[in-house]
Amino acid sequence: MNLPQDFADSMKELLGAEEYEAYLNSAGQERVHGLRVNTSKITVEEFLKLTPFSLEPIPWVENGFFYDDSQAVTKHPHYHAGLYYVQEPSAMIPADRLPVKEGDCVLDLCAAPGGKATELGAKLKGTGVLVANDISNSRAKGLLKNLELFGLPDILVTSESPQKLLPYFKGFFDKILIDAPCSGEGMFRKDPAMIKSWIEHGPEYYAGIQKEILLMAADMLKPGGLLLYSTCTFSALEDECSIATLLSERMEFEVIPMKGYKGFDKGIPGAAGGDEQLRNCVRIWPHKMAGEGHFAALLKKNGDFVATDTGAKTKKKKQVLPKECQEFFDQYLRLDFTDRNITVYDNRVYAIPKALGNIRGLRFLRTGLYLGEIKKNRFEPSQALAMSLKRDQAVYSISFSGSDERTVKYLKGETIELEDAEAKGLKGWILVCVDGYPLGFAKAANGSLKNKYYPGWRLQ
Repeated sequence: MNLPQDFADSMKELLGAEEYEAYLNSAGQERVHGLRVNTSKITVEEFLKLTPFSLEPIPWVENGFFYDDSQAVTKHPHYHAGLYYVQEPSAMIPADRLPVKEGDCVLDLCAAPGGKATELGAKLKGTGVLVANDISNSRAKGLLKNLELFGLPDILVTSESPQKLLPYFKGFFDKILIDAPCSGEGMFRKDPAMIKSWIEHGPEYYAGIQKEILLMAADMLKPGGLLLYSTCTFSALEDECSIATLLSERMEFEVIPMKGYKGFDKGIPGAAGGDEQLRNCVRIWPHKMAGEGHFAALLKKNGDFVATDTGAKTKKKKQVLPKECQEFFDQYLRLDFTDRNITVYDNRVYAIPKALGNIRGLRFLRTGLYLGEIKKNRFEPSQALAMSLKRDQAVYSISFSGSDERTVKYLKGETIELEDAEAKGLKGWILVCVDGYPLGFAKAANGSLKNKYYPGWRLQ
């Protein structure tokens, strides 16, 4: 690999001559591949019994596994059921080490394409709220798909700058994750094109952006809350120096230890003014662990909690689904959304987490769970609703195996023919599953299933 001289010199200084040679050797090796189980849908134990793939545990995260790239994991129906996310193994660490608990209000500030946001949302287990933001609207669209594929109901997907979010969410979040835009030095082996990008925009370019993001995020965190900052780069200017800036400008913050692993290195205080608490940062090197490398720092915001007004007050009223929607729920589903605010916009029905205040003026792609649309006095359920369900919450359902050719036909949007025994008792809207896990809806008619799988997700 032809590395820029400035980068090579900085790595020699960080690692020392001998360890730098080990890094260079790792750069010539094959990269490793990983997937992370969606524990909001399936336990790790259940997944291992179900999956046809040969997997090896990733030792630093409980729900991560190495797989051989010859296995087509993104083409299997279990992927389209949202049972796992394909992710670089060292990139699994930040969301794993941010201790999200049920009921938390969580922000992933630079969230696209969703590798970390999906894990944060899975930890919430259908409670609290996850605000997933990416300043790029096009990237935020991919982020939304991944969150809905994972079946996460309590989400707000925004496409804003941190400056725009701050007035809405000052002191609001229990947990914040910032996987900051960076020079991507840890991506050189995975994507050699990043080397050209580094030459054009190196650490100096990103350092200022990162520090601004950190300071804005700090003000959106509650006292007592936790913030995890991470990058996929090795530059101390983007890593320890960014944390040092936060510590100097927000004195209430401290770097706290996170769960370790034998391959983790400590942060380097000498690279950023010598503050010893920077040793609690974590450096992950590709020559010491099976991954591309990462940096992570877990920070606590000290101080007394003060309740924050996050939006205009609205008069409380009983939450009622539109008549057409309620009739559908009564006939086809075994659940309700009385614990959420119901909103209808342009005949589209949404169930919104009550934790959210007034967000008028924000550019968002989704607020809450999109339930479906009212069309000509009838209700049509959404793909997002299907993915958020468990099979036993549907009155009528059918499940095909992952190896059944009809499963792939369904994912392609084709009509599915049923055997007489399969069609017995099915009527109206059907939840179609693979090995018991939802893929989407269909409508039963004359021994077949009229496909309602979302066209934008269909296999080509």
